Amino acid sequence: MDLANFLREHLHLCCCATALFIAAAAFPYLVPKPAVKPLQNSFLVLAFPLVGVSAALDAITDIAGGKVNIHVLMALAAFASVFMGNALEGGLLLAMFNLAHIAEEFFTSRSMIDVKELKENYPDSALVLNLDDDNLPNVSDLSYRSIPVHDVEVGSYILVTTGEAVPVDCEVFHGSATITIEHLTGEIKPLEAKAGDRIPGGARNLDGRMIVKVLKTWKESTLSRIVQLTEEAQLNKPKLQRWLDEFGEQYSKVVVVLSVAIAVLGPFLFKWPFISTAVCRGSIYRALGLMVAASPCALAVAPLAYATAVSSCARKGILLKGGQVLDALASCHTVAFDKTGTLTTGGLMFKAIEPIYGHIIGNKKTNFTSCCVPNCEVEALAVAAAMEKGTTHPIGRAVVDHSIGKDLPSVSVESFEYFPGKGLIATLNSAESGTRGGKMLKASLGSIEFITSLCKSEVESRKIRAAVNASSYGTDFVHAALSVDEKVTLIHLEDRPRPGVLDVISELKDKAKVRVMMLTGDHKLSAWRVANAVGINEVYFSLKPEDKLNHVKRISGDMGGGLIMVGEGINDAPALAAATVGIVLAHRASATAIAVADVLLLQDNISGVPFSIAKARQTTSLVKQNVALALTCIILASLPSVLGFLPLWLTVLLHEGGTLLVCLNSIRALNDPSWSWGQDLRNLIGKLKSKLALLRHNATSSTIQTAPL
Repeated sequence: MDLANFLREHLHLCCCATALFIAAAAFPYLVPKPAVKPLQNSFLVLAFPLVGVSAALDAITDIAGGKVNIHVLMALAAFASVFMGNALEGGLLLAMFNLAHIAEEFFTSRSMIDVKELKENYPDSALVLNLDDDNLPNVSDLSYRSIPVHDVEVGSYILVTTGEAVPVDCEVFHGSATITIEHLTGEIKPLEAKAGDRIPGGARNLDGRMIVKVLKTWKESTLSRIVQLTEEAQLNKPKLQRWLDEFGEQYSKVVVVLSVAIAVLGPFLFKWPFISTAVCRGSIYRALGLMVAASPCALAVAPLAYATAVSSCARKGILLKGGQVLDALASCHTVAFDKTGTLTTGGLMFKAIEPIYGHIIGNKKTNFTSCCVPNCEVEALAVAAAMEKGTTHPIGRAVVDHSIGKDLPSVSVESFEYFPGKGLIATLNSAESGTRGGKMLKASLGSIEFITSLCKSEVESRKIRAAVNASSYGTDFVHAALSVDEKVTLIHLEDRPRPGVLDVISELKDKAKVRVMMLTGDHKLSAWRVANAVGINEVYFSLKPEDKLNHVKRISGDMGGGLIMVGEGINDAPALAAATVGIVLAHRASATAIAVADVLLLQDNISGVPFSIAKARQTTSLVKQNVALALTCIILASLPSVLGFLPLWLTVLLHEGGTLLVCLNSIRALNDPSWSWGQDLRNLIGKLKSKLALLRHNATSSTIQTAPL
């Protein structure tokens, strides 16, 4: 029988037993002496089974499994006290032990995020709409069927009404609603969802009615992923916790051996009696005190701060893949950011398209109508949009979005080859290319370096670079180059820093005291434009995925400390995997990046990065405090018990009091972290001043109200 479950289910029994034991202890002071013993015996007969049966069953189960733990030690001490004639002390020992563990269970449950509560946000079914001949829902005459949420397929359309939860990650197709995602990301403010907006699974519809298109299956959706990662995080114990678990069992055996040694050798070495007398406590009694005082209960709960911190981060929309990530974060002294989509919005804006090399210039006004059909800019946009169709890359999305609604020639992709972090090559068929008569086109699209690397000669490569540098639009924009049959067109896009990034970088540099850098595949001028805007002074640009990987490895080795890599794209995956800690923006991240990352930020910003570092440092500090506190309590309770200064029940009180102190200290990890003790002290003084000012204000108001007119 599991003691914790028994206590949760039978708390009233434990409280009754404690009351009976206390009453029995108080009888000598309340009733005549002749009636004390019979009444005590009666109360003990009633009380002892309430706590003794569960303790005995737990101890027998653990011993049968080859374990010697705190339950075994307490049961041995309690029943030994009974056999020695101290049934009252033995009963009090078990009663206080059980009550202390009820309190520990309470604090533990407060520290752990309630996965059951998250699972309750799962809708059991979804209202899937029937589609018309065009595979679209008939908005004017809705017909639907209810199917289990696990069976909802990507591309289906779902009706979500007021009060319902969105079952899976979706995009609003029709209608609008006010939704809340507070239980997912910690975002308190309700959000307005309208057509085209993406909504995470688990979001709750507060007001409105909408039809949403399914983007991900139930297993891949946000709510399912949160629950899965939280459950895995609670199972993935940090190194210290694993060591304490192993150490605790061996330590308990050592305590038993030492207790037996004191009981046996005490009378010979220190002239103690075996059994307690009115003058001196016996060696067996002292051994029982040691067995109770030295048990590793407080040490066992010392890592509770890890679970508390993981839960605290989860409530802020920061998912850690285990408590060991906190230790790794605390050891890091460098943070490296990817640029596009991480420091910037990632929503690139299409600015211009400019033929720069290989095109025929018809006149001084740079009229290219004689070169391409219908003209160079339009053909280049049609080719680029065809190559990037269905992409998730920010540059590709910007090109495709810009092409929507424009009258472009028809271009079909015949073959396709993708080079991660560089670009892509495709064979195209331009059916409307009058000069080619439907001839197959060889096209490549990507970075300037990728396009020039495909040139047949170094001379041609240099000419293309020179043409890029001579662009009439300057070099501040994000660039992509398109080469079609050796004619190169430059695509200009604008990327803006995310709101609040400057404050995040400032906090990391000034308060966290970490080294901050940028690792990006973009060219020098574009990288430095963003870096200067957000306050980063160390930039590495024009990096391929393998270059980012090598930089992460080299910097980690040179600095001697850990490195945090923050990114979101598939090209960041190698660097994220090699970093001490990989952090991704889950809203934008590729499946590969999510798989290798250690921390997922559910909110679409990087404000969780400094919070995670501060929380990690706070947690490691709390764990060290817990270990020191546990050892101190063990020593302070053990020595007086062995020397005979403490009765058994007081030893239990000191021991369990130390355990509860460790639990209370761990609960502090639920508070928002600070960067220093000085800041904590200033915050405390500020709160006290506010309370004093409020008290003075209330006192003044009361005086004015009671003053005679």
